[in-house]
Amino acid sequence: MTNTFEVRDPATTEVIAQVPDGNATDATAAVDAASSAFPAWSATPPRQRAEALRKAYELMVADADRLAAIMTSENGKTDADARAEVAYAADFFRWYSEEAVRSDGDYGISPAGGTRSIVTQRPVGVAALVTPWNFPAAMATRKLGPALAAGCTTVLKPASETPLTALAIGEILVQAGIPADAVRIVTSTRSSEIVSTWLDDARVRKVSFTGSTRVGGLLLGQAAERIVNASMELGGNAPFIVTADADLDTALSAAMVAKFRNAGQACTAANRFLVHADIADRFVTGLVERIRTAEIAPLINEAAVEKVATLVEEAVTDGAHISHQGTVPDTGWRYPATVVTEVSPQMRITREEIFGPVVAVQTWTDRDEMLTNANDTDYGLAAYVQAGRLQDGLKIAESLDVGMVGVNRGAVSDPAAPFGGTKHSGIGREGARDGIRAFTETQFFSVDWS
Repeated sequence: MTNTFEVRDPATTEVIAQVPDGNATDATAAVDAASSAFPAWSATPPRQRAEALRKAYELMVADADRLAAIMTSENGKTDADARAEVAYAADFFRWYSEEAVRSDGDYGISPAGGTRSIVTQRPVGVAALVTPWNFPAAMATRKLGPALAAGCTTVLKPASETPLTALAIGEILVQAGIPADAVRIVTSTRSSEIVSTWLDDARVRKVSFTGSTRVGGLLLGQAAERIVNASMELGGNAPFIVTADADLDTALSAAMVAKFRNAGQACTAANRFLVHADIADRFVTGLVERIRTAEIAPLINEAAVEKVATLVEEAVTDGAHISHQGTVPDTGWRYPATVVTEVSPQMRITREEIFGPVVAVQTWTDRDEMLTNANDTDYGLAAYVQAGRLQDGLKIAESLDVGMVGVNRGAVSDPAAPFGGTKHSGIGREGARDGIRAFTETQFFSVDWS
């Protein structure tokens, strides 16, 4: 690769690195390497694969300061958010080091009795992994961990905004004992060219993508042409529901995490705040008090700032009210923490992902209408419910057409839990046992027993 592209710090807009700008030739070369490495890596004993992933976990934890600094510089995360992500990302290597040795399978007598049935799992093959910029460490390890544990080799395309974190993780995996050709990383501004090359290559048997619903739909179309095994973790429009008897402090703490982690740049971020009218004024007042002392990260680029600003301006034009808007430093790509009230379900700010530090508040009194409103979206990734009685919280959670619900908390992610959504929010699950199953194929042996 001879061409390069610039990586900029969102907090200052300054160039912090130049990295190779790969093309289709580089994409094919990565598959060449991964395909060559696949027979040996897939035949590596599960315990050996597990120990390498465990070592990768330990190396990431030991190198947390450097990894957090990289993410802060290329993504703009606060130091606290970056350190939390390093710990979370490393845990995927620890979890899948444990899952690597727990092989799925079955053995039984056929109903007629004349045969024995053996069911086993085998790695799907070379896996193409495509990750976004908002969680550059966790999105990489959430895919690399289960793929490598299953015995797959991988080609990884990180977002062009945040390639440095992926490159650092790739180096750690090699240090841990993973063959270099089992994890080939292609940095590029030509995302479509790279991923299309991989999907057109018969040796690529799996694609795992995290990103926008629009791009995910395009990739599913390409994957369908060659019947490629596909996992998609796409967009969200999470409702944050607060009941009249919710504990206010708990709800406010959860709201700060669900909305302002990574400046709201998360597919699981609370997008629509549905607050019972009896508690709405106190909720907004308390939230504003907490926002005043919070550290809000910059947005990823200028286009992101413009999009958030437009959504807020349109909402105000349509009748919403800005109850609070903070201040931001003069440097970098920033949008102030903002609370918008008197929002209606028809406004674009409630129909689209905000992906920024904006709280859009609607009030409710009728539970059935609120649930209809909460489910009135093409997305179904995450939701949050703050309720005084746990039974009520769970009843509301069961009524939501989403893949994950945080009940009296503001986060839903855990390496040991299945992550994913319904409707336009994706296909399949990452994390837990589901994560490693996504990189395997079931094989059945019928053995004559006569």
